[in-house]
Order: sequence, then structure tokens, then C-alpha cells
Amino acid sequence: MGTFESIEVRIMVKIGIIGGTGYTGGELSRILCTHPDVELAALTSRQNAGRKVDEVHTFLKGYVDGLEFTEKISDTKDLDFVFVATPHGVAMKEVPQLMEQGIKAIDLSGDYRLHDVSVYEKWYGHEHTDLENLEKAVYGLPEFFRDELKGADLVANPGCYATSIILACGPLMKAGVVGEEIIVDAKSGTSGAGMVPTERTHHSTCGETIIPYSVGKHRHTPEIEMAVDKFAGSLTKVTFVPQLLPIVRGILSSCYFESKKEMTQEEVDSIYDKQYGKETFVHYVPEPSIRAVVASNHAQVSSKVLGDKIVSFGVLDNLVKGASGQAVQCMNLMLGLDEKTGLNLPGLGV
Repeated sequence: MGTFESIEVRIMVKIGIIGGTGYTGGELSRILCTHPDVELAALTSRQNAGRKVDEVHTFLKGYVDGLEFTEKISDTKDLDFVFVATPHGVAMKEVPQLMEQGIKAIDLSGDYRLHDVSVYEKWYGHEHTDLENLEKAVYGLPEFFRDELKGADLVANPGCYATSIILACGPLMKAGVVGEEIIVDAKSGTSGAGMVPTERTHHSTCGETIIPYSVGKHRHTPEIEMAVDKFAGSLTKVTFVPQLLPIVRGILSSCYFESKKEMTQEEVDSIYDKQYGKETFVHYVPEPSIRAVVASNHAQVSSKVLGDKIVSFGVLDNLVKGASGQAVQCMNLMLGLDEKTGLNLPGLGV
């Protein structure tokens, strides 16, 4: 008698990206095109509809053969999962249709991050038109909300600054050892401003200098406060000063606290080790470095006791752990996959 060998049949999840030409959409495509459990089936672009994806994103040559941009996501049938990588205000028009069709989704804009609609409308300056799904959206920071992400239908991907700051602040706020006021000095590379050039991101303006911007009005501020409020169990006050660095990728956020009680360095280290000791993508290190995490989904966190004050640092690649990589990490959890799948690569180092 012959011998029959079992054949494993891998079911591929069909993925679409709304807003496929920007930095976030391009980074999603770069990660997903080699993910073993998904098929990159659709990317939308109003300006590039009908063009081949690898003509626009030339770094994808040989990875997305034959795939063309479409004008609308509905032009592609039978999608299982959609990433919305658009400016704020667009996702709330797209997500309701996806939810009605039973398509899981992650929004990488700010449309579903703030559950308090009055706070959203204050900071974003327009009405929110999808309150039903706003209430259901899970905040996509796996290191703190992993259980809620498993099996979720809609996830609000955190902002890049917010991720770096929450990773730095969260353990101390949860432990209740610091006060409710946080001062944040944060610096980001120019890719965080998006693909469309502006006067501020013009090379002759931002090269060889550091520029504070949106001080007191940056839209990640209420998002940071929302997250750390959950950990602190009380209202916190975040003073957030973002600054533009003349680099392409990377964020360094320095967060300053008053200690509620005298703390040793060993005690603070143990708080972070408890939170991140078993995490794959967040590492507690003596001296964080942007170059150590660039092009990876890894983040580095550090903290120093300075008398009655503590300063903590959060470092990541704003396009990966600060955006597209974190979104794929959330997707893996939503689909019941190992969350490291497609992401388990080190940073560049240099």
C-alpha cells in the first residue's frame, strides 16, 4: 500500500490598504508583502489609480507583481482585513462600510483613538460621524492592551509620539510612584510629517537645526493623557513639546516626573522589568538609541532616578513601531496569529 503524506493548506488572509501611496501605506506594503499568512490584494490611490504598485513604490519590485492601485477599496472583492492609512476625517467615512461587511480593520489616523467625542471634536476641529464604532474601537498598544486586541474587529492604531511616550510613562504611572504631571520633550524625524512637502519640512528649513512645533496644540496630547489616565487611575496633565529633527526616521521622547516617594534606581528598574521583561518588541536598556531600532518594530525604553525626579525615555521608528509595524502586530493578534509574524527583525544599528 502507498503512503499518504498530509499536506498543510495555508489559508491566506486577503489584505487591503486604503491610502497606499503615503509613507505609512508604503511601509505597510513593505512589511505585508513578505508576511507568510497574508496576501496583499488591494491598495487604493486616487492619484495613481490604474498604475502598478511597484512603479510608484519601486522598493517593492519583485514583491507585488501585477498589483495595481485602485481608486476605491470596494473595487476589490472578498477582502478579509483593511488598513486605513489616510489623513484624519477619512477613516470615519470608510470604516462603517467595512464593519457592515464583516471586514476587520485598523485605522492609522486619529479618527478612533479618542473615545470622548467632545475631546475629538475639540482637537481635530470637526464632527465625528461614526459614534457607534468609535465606542467599540480598541486602542492598539499590544504591550498594555493585548487581551482586548485578540479577536477585535476594529483597532485604533496609536500615534507615533504617543506610543513612544506611553511606553516610557506607562509602567511608572501603573505603579503609582510618580505624580500626575508629566513634562515631555520629544523629537521626531521628518517622515513623521508625511509625504506631502511643507515649508517646515523643506530641507533648507529643517536641515542642520531643531524646530519646536505645534507646542500646546499637537493632537497626540489628548491621546497620551487618555492612556496614562487609565494607568494612573486619575486625571494627568501632560505638557508636550514636540520638535523636528533633521533625520528621516526615529523618535526620542524624554519624560520628566516628580517622585511620590524616594526611589532607588534598582526599584525603578524592577518596575520596567516587570512590564517589559517578557516582551519581544520593547526593551529596557541603559542608553536608548534611535539607530538601534530604525527599520524595526522594536522600541527601547530607559529610566533614570535623579534625586526626587525620574526621567524616562522612549525610542522607536515612527514608521514601524510608531505606525505600520505596530498595526501589523495588532493585526496578528486580531487574527489569532503569533504577534511576531512578519516583524521579527532587528534594527539597522547604524
